[in-house]
Amino acid sequence: MFYFILALIALIILSPVIITVVLVYLGASGLSYLGLSTSGVVVVLLLMLISSSINIPISKKRMVRVLETRFLGLVKNYVWRAQGVSINVGGAIIPLIIVTYLIMQIPVYPVLLITIVVALVSFASSRFIPRVGVVAPVIFPVLFASLMSLAISPLYAAETAFVSGVLGVIIGADIVRLPSVLKKHGGVMSIGGAGVFDGIFIVGIVSAIIAGI
Repeated sequence: MFYFILALIALIILSPVIITVVLVYLGASGLSYLGLSTSGVVVVLLLMLISSSINIPISKKRMVRVLETRFLGLVKNYVWRAQGVSINVGGAIIPLIIVTYLIMQIPVYPVLLITIVVALVSFASSRFIPRVGVVAPVIFPVLFASLMSLAISPLYAAETAFVSGVLGVIIGADIVRLPSVLKKHGGVMSIGGAGVFDGIFIVGIVSAIIAGI
């Protein structure tokens, strides 16, 4: 029993490292399916990890008065919060650079169709959690992006899945939800704010892996 508890404690302590290693491995595998060289994969992952803490403001911050609820809605009061929008370098800008590179090499119409579907799925499955941000289960965008890419664009399945997965999540889970979230909750919203751990990158990479297998 003692060793089991010790192993459990060690697992909890090491869980951030384990998760990081798994995500880096998935990232390397997914980027290789997109045709990047080994050195290119290493450079992209290092840039994403380094820049995951960098958020670039894309709107001017302002103070807004929003209604805050506590204790299951029993206590309500108005508070002042900073409001604005930023974009994360590692979690959004670098994936968008890869998207720009790929979209010039693959058929556009399948990408447009699948992106619209993934955006609708991302919007329907995402929700806003105060002090956390917009969250969404990655399984649904991944399945639609990968399976539709295999069916509609089999010759460029991995590339199409990555592009439509990244764009679909950004549009459906972030951009479309931004106005209502800012109006109701205030706060500074960051697109791709979790960096390499963000759903934007994870959906794109996992979709590319599934479609490329």
